[in-house]
Amino acid sequence: MTTTEQHRSATEPVRDRVNAVLAAYLDEHIRDWSIAWGGDSVGSVLRSFVLDGGKRLRPTLCYWGWRAAGGTDGEPIINVAAAVEMFHDFALVHDDVLDNSPDRRGNPTVHRAVAEAHAGNELSGDPEAHGRAVAILLGDLLMSYSDQLLHASGFPRGRLAAAAPVWYRMREEVIAGQYLDVRQQALGPDYEQALRVVHYKTAEYSVHRPLELGGALAGAGPELQDCYTGFGVPIGVAFQLRDDVLGMFGDPAVTGKSASDDLREGKPTVLIALATQRASRAQLDTLNRLHGKPDLREPQADLLREIVRETGALATVERLIEARTETALHALENGPVDGEPGTALRELATAMTRRSA
Repeated sequence: MTTTEQHRSATEPVRDRVNAVLAAYLDEHIRDWSIAWGGDSVGSVLRSFVLDGGKRLRPTLCYWGWRAAGGTDGEPIINVAAAVEMFHDFALVHDDVLDNSPDRRGNPTVHRAVAEAHAGNELSGDPEAHGRAVAILLGDLLMSYSDQLLHASGFPRGRLAAAAPVWYRMREEVIAGQYLDVRQQALGPDYEQALRVVHYKTAEYSVHRPLELGGALAGAGPELQDCYTGFGVPIGVAFQLRDDVLGMFGDPAVTGKSASDDLREGKPTVLIALATQRASRAQLDTLNRLHGKPDLREPQADLLREIVRETGALATVERLIEARTETALHALENGPVDGEPGTALRELATAMTRRSA
């Protein structure tokens, strides 16, 4: 089974149903915009961003966290899974503003789409500033929507109260991770700090907390939640490290993003931190001169990629991905997760760490 097939197999019980919940929710609220806000075009941008593309990994992990804890399939858990995805979309919209990224999932990012609509309508003011301001507001709106979806999911109040600490911890961690990322970009590459960013910005909210949230809603005990930690944190780190590799060496036609964006933005990834540690004086001069250069050209980006390869940074990150994946799978195999949920989580682990997009 290919990684694409494994991903499809594990997400199949969730993806289409989550999309249907998201579409119905957004359509209802965007209708209100046309009356109260005059926001048809903005609503269209938001709807397209949420519904066009996306792996739906986080809602899928929430679903299987619920199922592994004895929860049965039904509408409430799909609603919660949709809330997790809506929260993820909030994080993406704001992340793209912070990074000034032009593309996401093969389409313009929200701030770019709004800026282009602003310029096309020949409105006054700076289209770029307008796009960023509107995207921040839309991201805030998505976070609000995610809370509304969670609390209107259909779970009893007691179940939601048990899951609330996980939900709010997840929100706190991703914002902390974003802050650490911004701070590290100002300080420069550092291996330990880069791994810290990966832990908070991705590993917790992308894998561990969605699993834990599903488990908390089903009344999971300490042994199962410990298994979710032992599996979720290392596979989340491996997932982000794979994303960093694809961000530098991936095929834009497959990933939907330029393979030079992270280099232009000066992202202090683990790859760059390792390359900086190991670089010769000449290589370090090249890294300092080109990494973070806003008008970086492809031949210059290729020079940076060559340094990352030559210093062994790429090979080291590949070994880190394999080691973290093995650790995660070991935790899963030795924990109280079996049957269909165990199979699904193993498939997701492989799909997340060996993917090409």
